[in-house]
Amino acid sequence: MNFFSLVFWEWQFCVIHHYISSISNATINAILPRFLPSLQTNSLWVQTIALTLHRKPAILLRKRENGNRKMRHFGTHGPVNTIDNYVVARTERLDDFIKRIKLGRYIVLFAPRQTGKTTFFQDAITALEAPALQAEDADYFPIQLNFQEYANLAPDAFYTTLAEELPQAINRTLQERGELPAPQLENLLENPGITDNIAMRRFFEKLPTLLVAEEIAAASPPRVVLIIDEFDGIPQTVLSGFLNTLRRIYLSGREIRCPYSVGIIGVKSITQLNYDRSISPFNIQDEFTLPNFTLDQVQELLAQYTEEVGQPFAPDVVEKLYQQTAGQPFLVNRFAQILTEELDIPKTETILMQHFLAAQARLLTERNTNIEHLITNVRRDPRFERTLMRIAFYESNINFTLHNEVISELATYGIIKQGEDGMCQILNPIYLHCIIQAFKPLINGLEDEYLPEDGPIDFTGYITETGQLQMHTLIENFKDFIARAGFRVLQVPDTPQEFVGQYLLFAYLDEFVRMVRATMHLEVPTGRGRTDIIIGHQGRKYIIETKVWRNERAYEAGKQPLAAYLTLEGEREGYYIVFDYRQKSDPRVETDTLEGCTIRSYLIPIVQEVPSHAATQPKA
Repeated sequence: MNFFSLVFWEWQFCVIHHYISSISNATINAILPRFLPSLQTNSLWVQTIALTLHRKPAILLRKRENGNRKMRHFGTHGPVNTIDNYVVARTERLDDFIKRIKLGRYIVLFAPRQTGKTTFFQDAITALEAPALQAEDADYFPIQLNFQEYANLAPDAFYTTLAEELPQAINRTLQERGELPAPQLENLLENPGITDNIAMRRFFEKLPTLLVAEEIAAASPPRVVLIIDEFDGIPQTVLSGFLNTLRRIYLSGREIRCPYSVGIIGVKSITQLNYDRSISPFNIQDEFTLPNFTLDQVQELLAQYTEEVGQPFAPDVVEKLYQQTAGQPFLVNRFAQILTEELDIPKTETILMQHFLAAQARLLTERNTNIEHLITNVRRDPRFERTLMRIAFYESNINFTLHNEVISELATYGIIKQGEDGMCQILNPIYLHCIIQAFKPLINGLEDEYLPEDGPIDFTGYITETGQLQMHTLIENFKDFIARAGFRVLQVPDTPQEFVGQYLLFAYLDEFVRMVRATMHLEVPTGRGRTDIIIGHQGRKYIIETKVWRNERAYEAGKQPLAAYLTLEGEREGYYIVFDYRQKSDPRVETDTLEGCTIRSYLIPIVQEVPSHAATQPKA
């Protein structure tokens, strides 16, 4: 290419890319494969168009860097995208999913709400339609459905609705590709004839050869990929027939079947949807998991913000954010949203632990969809409370087995997980805090007796003149309060007897924290019978560990982990509260020094029987 040709080529490129930059990505994906081979031709004009199409993402990126694009945000409402949001690239999981689609698998993904399922599948569909994949493999034709509104439909209404929405979904894909349906396909879409599961199978049998020109379809039929979101919404009356039809299609052979691959997305598994056990196992399914974010992924997500805005997160903030959320996608993004948009931290300042604690206090008291789902789910079954509180407060570990209905349900809702030792753990400290707040009674009837008659007027009396909390005196008073209340602790409404001590402690500390304008949250671990309560006030942390009495050796052994935790947190004094639910026991207050830390221990007996003279009296 001589000098004049080069100048002319660059001029053409500048003119053409100004126009092409406005073309939608869907259109680009449709026409790019047709132009890429032209890069080998001698036509300078065709080369210019092809190369400009190929470079469109880079052109748009440069536009964004020049200030033509709004600042992105951390997303907490529905699917996220890289144009508007900071997004974790789940590359390995996406590659695995695409590999399974290429193999023609019928994939099922059941995971809790707000874990990124819909975003993931949208990314998968985008990847399926990428020019590189279409060029190296067969033509993949995605069809997206959503069963969210179908739950209450009768069978005939379900298939009538499906007959309307399935053609609409096919037309959407065609439009995104910039294609028009051939006359025969248009006729099928206008008259799908889907009245039941058998008719649905016949519809799919006709579909592949009508999606492209006849001469191409005969040699290489398109591979239809059916994606069904919110599959939980399928009516129970049609579930069996629908799955049986998918099974028959799958067994017809990979090369000829339509759909070639299926992705079923929901919260409840097919086994859990099979309420009356009338459906044979869906034994062709390929189970796929979408775990919560790892620490590396949380770091990657926050780094996107730092790179774009210039405001860094302190390393301990990132680690604490991951620790408190266990990588739950909504909570991670909500934390980041509060820190970057709602606390008015100057963008020139590093986001520090003091900012994190302020964000945490807001998150623990606000109403958001994730926590509302959590509270709704833990109240679905009265058995859930006892199971969750056993995991939180008792050292008698509960084995994580999905064969148990209660464990399976709690895992389905994303409330518990399997620990490294195979035992149940509550997913994260935020969930544990909210669960306890949900279960402890709003009014326990003993509030007026929190403070002794000869003690302070209110909880502000437990603050020194220098602004320090008198935590030892505060807990001493709680121990005395339990003794003063006596058998009446067993009359606290709607409270299992084996957890009443812990519930009263949380209610007592809640009142104290509110009165003195402190903060309270829980720390790891989220199970194994140990709960660490952190109270923050004027830059200081007060660490309280609670357990339930098992035996003398376990009581003494429990002090060592607290000392180690205090050392890790840079604190020198901690408080160890052990509730004793035995029939006969005596209170105990001790002070020990371990690893240079002062451990103040309180053994608090909980009365186990209402006296006969009080049994007939109305409860408080």
